[in-house]
Amino acid sequence: MTVIPLTRCQFLIPFAELHSEIGGPTAALLARFQLPTSFEEKADHYVPLLPAVRFATAAQQKQGLSEIAFRAAQRLSFEHLSEAMRARVRHAPTLLVALQQICRWAPCEDTILQLWLEPSGENLKICSKLTGTEGISHLEISQWLQNIFVLHIVRQFAGISWSPRVIAFEALYTPSPEVQSHWPNTRFMSGQKASWIEVPAELLSLANPANDVRPTPADHEPQSFGKDVVSALKLSLPSYLDQGGLTIMQAAEMMGVSTRSLQRRLSLAGLTYSGLLEQARFNNAAKLLGSTEIKIIDVAFSSGYADPAHLTRAFRRISGCTPREFRQRSSNGQATIDRPASRSNGNRRA
Repeated sequence: MTVIPLTRCQFLIPFAELHSEIGGPTAALLARFQLPTSFEEKADHYVPLLPAVRFATAAQQKQGLSEIAFRAAQRLSFEHLSEAMRARVRHAPTLLVALQQICRWAPCEDTILQLWLEPSGENLKICSKLTGTEGISHLEISQWLQNIFVLHIVRQFAGISWSPRVIAFEALYTPSPEVQSHWPNTRFMSGQKASWIEVPAELLSLANPANDVRPTPADHEPQSFGKDVVSALKLSLPSYLDQGGLTIMQAAEMMGVSTRSLQRRLSLAGLTYSGLLEQARFNNAAKLLGSTEIKIIDVAFSSGYADPAHLTRAFRRISGCTPREFRQRSSNGQATIDRPASRSNGNRRA
C-alpha cells in the first residue's frame, strides 16, 4: 500500500511568509512544487509533505534564508496545532496524560508522524519520527517543527519560559551559533535514531493549569489518516479548490501514480475523480458556511465554483436547499454535510 505523507498547511505558512517578506517570488516557487499558491482559510487543510520540504529548502537556498526552519518555528505557537490536538491537551489532567494523548493524535499534524515516550534515567524523551522518510535530505526542516510543537505542549503545563535540556535531531544537522544563542541552557544533538526533546520526569505529574479537565470526545482513529492514495487525495484536494481544483492528471502526479492507476484505485473504492472533486467542493463550502461569516460569493470562489450560481445549483442538488438556507440550518444545528462521491465518468475539473 502506497503511503503519501501529508502535513497541515499551517506548518507551511511561516515558510511562505518568510520567503515573501524578503521579496521572493513565493507563488511561483509554490507552484513549481505543486503546492497551493495561497493559504487563506487553509490552516487545517493538508498538502503533500515532501514537496513542502523541497519548497522550504529551495526558499532557503535561493534567497539566502539561513536556518529557515528555526525562523519558521519561532512563528509557531500552541494555537497553531490542530483543534483535535489542542482539545486533548487542554482536557488532560496532567502533563503525562497530555503527552500520551499527543502520541496517539500526532497524525492530525503530519499523517506519517509517530510520537512516543522513552524513559531516560530521571528524564523522559519525547521522540518523533516521520516514518518511511529515511535517506531524504533536509528533513531537519520538519524536525525543527516536530520538536517545537512538543515544546509548546510541555509549556502549557511547565510555563512559557521552560526550555528543554536537550533538543535532538534525527538529521545530521547542527544549529548555527546564532540559533544556539537563543537556547543558552540547551544542548543540541544530531544524527539520532529519532528527533526528541528531554523533559525531567518530575514534571510529568504537573496538573493542567487550564482547569478544563473533562473527557475528550470519541472521534475517528487518527491513525487512519492518509494511509493510501485515495484517502490522501481526499485530504489534499481542499487545498487546491480556490485555484480551480486539480485535473486528474495533476492529482495523479501529486500522488505519485499514473492517471490510469489513480482511476483504478478510485474505482475499487466505488468512486470517480469528478465525484470526489464535487464532494470536496461541497464539503469545503459547507464548512465555510457553517463556521464562518464569509460572504457567499467568497465561499463559492474559495471552494472552486465558477460563480455563486454554480454554488447554489450544487447545494440544491446535494442538500436540497440554497447556501443561505444551509447556513441558517447549520446555525440551528440541522445541516448535514456528507454524501457519497458518486460514480460517474469524467476527468474534468468539474
